[in-house]
Formats: sequence, C-alpha cells, structure tokens
Amino acid sequence: MDYLTAFGMSIIEHWNVWVVTLFLILAAVIDGFELKVPNWLTFSMIISGWIVSAGVAAVTGNGILAGIGWSLLGTAVGLLLLLPAYAIGGMGAGDVKLLAGVGAWMHATHTFYAFCVSAIVGAILAVGMVVIRRAWTKHANQFWLILTEIMTIRDPNQLSTIAAQRKSSMLLLPYGVPIAIGTVGYFVWMGMLV
Repeated sequence: MDYLTAFGMSIIEHWNVWVVTLFLILAAVIDGFELKVPNWLTFSMIISGWIVSAGVAAVTGNGILAGIGWSLLGTAVGLLLLLPAYAIGGMGAGDVKLLAGVGAWMHATHTFYAFCVSAIVGAILAVGMVVIRRAWTKHANQFWLILTEIMTIRDPNQLSTIAAQRKSSMLLLPYGVPIAIGTVGYFVWMGMLV
C-alpha cells in the first residue's frame, strides 16, 4: 500500500511530466505507424504548455510573464536543437515541433537533456534497424556520403533537395519514437515519473 501511495503522490507532484509523457507516447505510436507526427498533436502540446506554464507561474506568484517566458525559451530550445537536421532534410517538421512541445512544458534545461538522451536512443535504434535488415554496407556508405555532402555542400536548400531525392532508398526512422523513449527515459532517470 505504501508503494501505491508514493506512486500517487509522485503523479500529483509531477503531473506535468505525466502529461508530457502521454503526449509523447501518443506521438510515438502515430509516428511509428504513419511516419509523421501530426500538427494537431504538436500544436496542442506547444500551446497547452504555454498556457499551463503561465497559469502555474501566476498561481505560485512568479508572474504570468515569467511563466510564459520560460515556456517560450524551452520551445525555442526544442526548435533550435532539431532545426539543423530538418533544414538539410534529415528529419520531419513534426519531430522538430514535438521537441518544441517538450520545451513548452518542461522548459529549456530538461528539454536539452531529453534531446541528448533521445539522440543516443535514436542512434542505437538506427544501428539496430540496419543490423536487423542486414544492410550494413549500404547504409554505412550512405552515411559517409551524407556526411561528405554536409561537409562540402553546406547549402541547406541543396542538401534538402538531395535528401528528398534519396529518401525512397533510405531506411527511415520515425524520430518521434526516439524522442519519446529518450525523454521518458530521462524523466525516469531523474526520478520525475516514479
């Protein structure tokens, strides 16, 4: 019974983390099936994060502007961390907005660390997908080709065009899944869910 009481208290204390976790699970499921995180989900997450941050700040006496300011900063951090990958065609816009939604709710510091863990999870999943499909040579060659293009071309528009042409031959990772696993894993590691 003590465990259930502690679990209930954790949910009450970290209710915002649980809300973000539910958003992320839904996004991961949709992205896993459709290879797209829908706008209705990402924009709902971002806007509700702004509203809740402003409301919580007002209730705690920190001021609405401070709450929305921290939330906007978190949103910007989420956008900026994945925007370079999106700009060169390596990621979908929904994935970028999903991390921005995490930032709207969790603010900048947690968003940055969640991004770091998500990047590690994404790399592990990508390597796992390649190994399972036994296409190591093909994808290793594509990796080095893409890296060479990034280092030599440096024009995001041209890189995005090349990525779009190559997309049909690539093994696609629905990046909402690593974002969800990495972020929720970070929450667990930090003791924010249990």
